[in-house]
Amino acid sequence: MGGGIAQVLALAGRTVHLADVSAEVATASRERLLREAAEFERDGLFAAGSVAVLEKSLVAAASIEEAVADADFIEEAVPEILELKRATLARISAAARPDAIIGSNTSTIAIGELAVAVANPARFLGVHFSNPAPFIPGVELISHDTTDAALRDEVAALLAEAGKRGVPITDVTGFVLNRLQYALFSEASRLVEEGVASAESIDTVVRTTFGHRLPFFGPFAIADMAGLDVYDFCYRSLAEAYPERFTAPAALREHVDRGELGVKSGSGFLAMDDSSLPALIAYRNRAYVAMSKLLDELGPAPTRY
Repeated sequence: MGGGIAQVLALAGRTVHLADVSAEVATASRERLLREAAEFERDGLFAAGSVAVLEKSLVAAASIEEAVADADFIEEAVPEILELKRATLARISAAARPDAIIGSNTSTIAIGELAVAVANPARFLGVHFSNPAPFIPGVELISHDTTDAALRDEVAALLAEAGKRGVPITDVTGFVLNRLQYALFSEASRLVEEGVASAESIDTVVRTTFGHRLPFFGPFAIADMAGLDVYDFCYRSLAEAYPERFTAPAALREHVDRGELGVKSGSGFLAMDDSSLPALIAYRNRAYVAMSKLLDELGPAPTRY
């Protein structure tokens, strides 16, 4: 992850110093990133000239202390081990300028749990990229209780320069991405365990049904378009069969009780009313057809079951 993040920031025109467990490993990482970039450029995944930019902008540092000494922004991306992250963040904050922004790429550890290791924790926040960092646009930005309120906007602007979209998130274990991702995986695993479908069948259903919508619409937009009353009915059915796993969310019930059923009633979770319905349907249809064409062009993923 650290290497991919370095590529992202360097290609945005920043000088990036790489640090690892030793100077030798940092140098090897730089060489690997240049080799990868050459492959990406050859395959049309990186713009022409990207390798030249990275050769100029990526610097292998002899140590963490050397790497962060004059940095404006520092991103920690060591393995998901609490004490290792705390020890690394303590080294970073001791060697960095007092005004340097420090981010962590942790996937699930609450940012407040890491902030205790940072000198001047007001300058510290979560900056959670997804793998592979060069190609996934969204980045979770997570403030802890004492993070300077201006930092998220500042980091979001830096990310925007790199073509990324920073999304503000409250500090909880797992944040948004992994709470949703692991909730889906838990239910998918139960379906396999119960003999309802194979892993291959479940993957196929996800990819070819609601997963086909997700690049364009998030869960709240999909619910508003389907009708919150429909969702409420489905939750009641699921709750009868699986009471320990499914209960209608309170927020859904509150909208339905107020007659806010989504697009068809003029209000729901999002500000979409029936006047926007023709344009919304036209966009939806074009988007789904374009996605189908792209998938046909790419062909099946080389997965094996």
